[in-house]
Order: sequence, then C-alpha cells, then structure tokens
Amino acid sequence: MLTGTAREALAEFLGTCVLIIFGSAVVAQVVLSGGANGSYLSINLGWGLGVTMAIYVSAGVSGAHLNPAVTVALAVHRGFAWSKVIPYCLAQTAGAFTGALVTFVTYRDAFNHFDGGTRFVTGAKATAGIFATYPQDFLSNVPGGLVDQIVGTALLLLLVLALGDQKNFAAEGRLQPILVGAAVVLIGMTFGFNAGYAINPARDLGPRLFTSLAGWGGEVFTAGNSWWWVPIVGPLIGGVLGGYVYDLCITKHRK
Repeated sequence: MLTGTAREALAEFLGTCVLIIFGSAVVAQVVLSGGANGSYLSINLGWGLGVTMAIYVSAGVSGAHLNPAVTVALAVHRGFAWSKVIPYCLAQTAGAFTGALVTFVTYRDAFNHFDGGTRFVTGAKATAGIFATYPQDFLSNVPGGLVDQIVGTALLLLLVLALGDQKNFAAEGRLQPILVGAAVVLIGMTFGFNAGYAINPARDLGPRLFTSLAGWGGEVFTAGNSWWWVPIVGPLIGGVLGGYVYDLCITKHRK
C-alpha cells in the first residue's frame, strides 16, 4: 500500500488522466465528426466537467491540483511542501500522457477514417490539436501567446483561491469542484480564441509528448514557431501572479 507523497502523486496521476481523457475526447468528437457531434461550446463544457470529475476523483487524497501551475502557486503562496512539487508535476504530466493515449486508442478508427492514417499537425486534416494547444496564425509567441497564458492561468488561480477561501465567501467543500469546473468553462468561453486556453503545463506537455511518439512526430514541437514552451512557462508565471493578486487585494486586508 502506498503512503505519503507516493500515494498523493498516484492520485494526481489518476485525476489528471481522467481530466485529459474527457478533455481530449470531447475535442476528438468535434474534430473527427467534422463538427457534426459537438461545437466549441461542447468543448468548453467537456473540459469544465472533466475538471470537476477529476477533482472528485482525487481531491480527498492529493488536494486535486491536476496542474503544475496550481502546485507551484500553492507552494509559493499557501505553504505546500516544495519537496512534493516535482513528484506532483511528474505525476500530472504522466497522467496527461496516459489520458491522451486512452482517447487515441478509443478513437483510433475514427482518426484513420478522418485522415487516412496519416497524422497531420497543421492543415485541413490536422488532428494534433485534439491533444495539445496550437496558436492562431496571427498570434506571436512573445508577447501575445505568453500574455495569453499568463492572464488565463492568473484568472484560474485567483478563482481557485477565492473558491477555497473560508474567510471570504468560499463554496461548501463538496460544491467547490463544480465551481472550479465552471471557472474553467468561463475561461474557455472568454480566453480560448488565441490558443486554446491550455492554462496547465501538464495538460499540454503530456499529450504533446504522446503525439510526438504516436505518429505526429517532431513537428508538434516546431509548429507555431516552436509554440510548445509557451503553455509551460506562461501558466507557471500566471499561477504565481494570480496568487499574488488575490493575496494583495483580499488576503492581506482581513479585518
């Protein structure tokens, strides 16, 4: 029986895996059906509900970070043990990789029907974006994409901290996963256009690594002017920034 950090990391692995299964599967359903089975709204809802269910799966064991940006921000602002940061982040990334694998295996025949068995990163038959994010053609990596990811993740952490703040107006514990999922839906509906609102390094890197090994090749790291690093660095900065903003405006002014 696992105990301590190993037990918590396994919960992070499973929670993130569940998140990515549902998140990538809803995108796969929309893309591979040519839009006949879903829309951008269903993608937003699928990701938000995926976050909610993943939190219910893992929160009682690990706190359901499910995101290195959350883990690092909690270490900076809420005393989460730095010794657990790397195990959590590795488990989250491995869970995301595995979640992408599950979606691909389940939809493999649909992929073959859609692209004839040749995996494309860009173009009319592109499917790499089912798993990881890629920027719009007009978006620069710096400052455009980096700002996009910083802002989106800062908002995520600000809302996560607010929803869990018992000295503010926090939701009752069992309701919190639903509202965190709603926050993800809201971010997707408002800040998803530029580059797909990764706001989570593991959510992007794990599936990107999977696609690099599963037929899409090294182009997943060179596409979008080597976009791949932006949804890693941006969320890590944004998460810490969101925590600073919340504490500066709310936490430090308790009566």
